[in-house]
Amino acid sequence: MMVQPSTSAQGSVSTPPRTSLESNQLEVLTEFYDHQFNLVTWQRSLSEQLSDAATLILSDQPDVQLSLVVTPEKTATSLADVLNASEHSSVLHDDVAHLVDMFCCLFDQRQVGLRLTGLTRAMCPRFHVDRVPCRLVTTYQGIGTEWLPDIAADRSKLGTGNQGKPDHTSGLFRRANAVRQLQSGDVALLKGELWEGNEGAGIIHRSPKVPDSASRLLLTLDIID
Repeated sequence: MMVQPSTSAQGSVSTPPRTSLESNQLEVLTEFYDHQFNLVTWQRSLSEQLSDAATLILSDQPDVQLSLVVTPEKTATSLADVLNASEHSSVLHDDVAHLVDMFCCLFDQRQVGLRLTGLTRAMCPRFHVDRVPCRLVTTYQGIGTEWLPDIAADRSKLGTGNQGKPDHTSGLFRRANAVRQLQSGDVALLKGELWEGNEGAGIIHRSPKVPDSASRLLLTLDIID
């Protein structure tokens, strides 16, 4: 069903504002299909074993840049082939495989595009929307992805609309406390511009600034079929 455009407070034409949904229950991810949400987050705490595994991987490969096409059955083995395959890091391989399996089941996929990235700086430092149907994002170590609620954002200031100004002075948002942030361990589904009926309503997000002497281990999953 087509979403009819409406007029925002700034006078520009846009789709109706979307909202977010968060819960500590895994089942919240199934709410992603509800058109009113452009961000759904399973708020989970990482176990000590998972945190230690992420630390170990970044210690061995601080600049890891892994990009794979995987199936749920082959994910853990594929990761072990290119990362530290010790018993201490295998818990992370298994967790990623679990997320791949969930993603494939939720979106009826046979395989997904997987990226596991070690970061010491912001990968995408400007607020933006993705030209994808959806993306799973989780941070195993370090600070999480930042995002803006629709109600707090002026989408006309995205991209060239910022006129070369930084996010905090472009008018994209008016208050610094409008910026929200995922926590380490959170599993978030981000709805992009290519999700059916979501054009003009992709979740606005950016990579956070990584503190000095710190690092992030970021996992993303994408639909490729």
